[in-house]
Amino acid sequence: MGKENPVLVLASGDDPQFARLNELPHTICGDVAPCAHAGQEATVILQWSGTRELLHELLGICRKVRWVHTRAAGLDNLLFPELVESPILLTNGRGVFSASLGEFVLAAILYFAKDFRRMVRNQMASVWEQFDVQEIAGQTVGILGYGDIGRAVASRVHAMGMHVLATKRNVPAATDPLVEQFYRPDEQREMIAHCDYIVVTAPLTEETRHMIGDAEFAVMKPTAVVINVGRGPVIDEAALVRALTANRIKGAGLDVFEHEPLPAGHPLYKLENVLLSPHCADHTADWQDQAMRFFLQQYDSFEKGEPLKNIVNKRLGY
Repeated sequence: MGKENPVLVLASGDDPQFARLNELPHTICGDVAPCAHAGQEATVILQWSGTRELLHELLGICRKVRWVHTRAAGLDNLLFPELVESPILLTNGRGVFSASLGEFVLAAILYFAKDFRRMVRNQMASVWEQFDVQEIAGQTVGILGYGDIGRAVASRVHAMGMHVLATKRNVPAATDPLVEQFYRPDEQREMIAHCDYIVVTAPLTEETRHMIGDAEFAVMKPTAVVINVGRGPVIDEAALVRALTANRIKGAGLDVFEHEPLPAGHPLYKLENVLLSPHCADHTADWQDQAMRFFLQQYDSFEKGEPLKNIVNKRLGY
């Protein structure tokens, strides 16, 4: 039996993963004209690597669309009013890349605890200089936004003997074996003050934009390290640079930034107490394959009329 739901794939190029779509009625396009023509019958849009502007324009043209899936986990670029207010289901790639991001956080913690930058610098300069390092067991990690990525972080650092604290909009009634204490978002400064590592995994919403600023850096330990694998604008970047430049905190491990690509000459490139990843901490060799496998599983559920995973609350933004 043939598939009944035509898919419009919004993409900026031709990726090898598209071969897996051959059993589905689909059209791949990156411009309005061909998309608009093919989209007359489409009931599904796969936002693969197309632009926000293209999706925005097509939603006003493709009247039969009932479901939009984006391969990314982040949603801040897609939640324009027309989509938010429509009855169209929106799902995302939440969970597909969480393991890699959890590993990046653990790597960043070890990078600062063992002072890998100093090791590499001395090695390159042929310098034999012994120094003390930190043991991470017994130290405290605070996770801002305890969702799927937060759980991936917690499972890894907990296994290393670290204490885990976390913020969550709705504090769970049941205990979590990974988290020693939950805090409400309005209690985040209280949590931050206890932490050796503060990990940002929160999505970007109007509530979370610049959630970490001067006031939050002021209550951090001078030995604290901030790690961001959520969204760049959740941290006030100017305030972060001030804290790092003044050595108000020990350092920062960053995979996301307020403006990407990070402009040439930005102070974050030069600071010795920064570990900088160009938004690729989850780019494993098969990350796009994983994203396509998840979409195909979702499509199969959609065809059968079964519930979809990762349905987004479009008004809340996650």
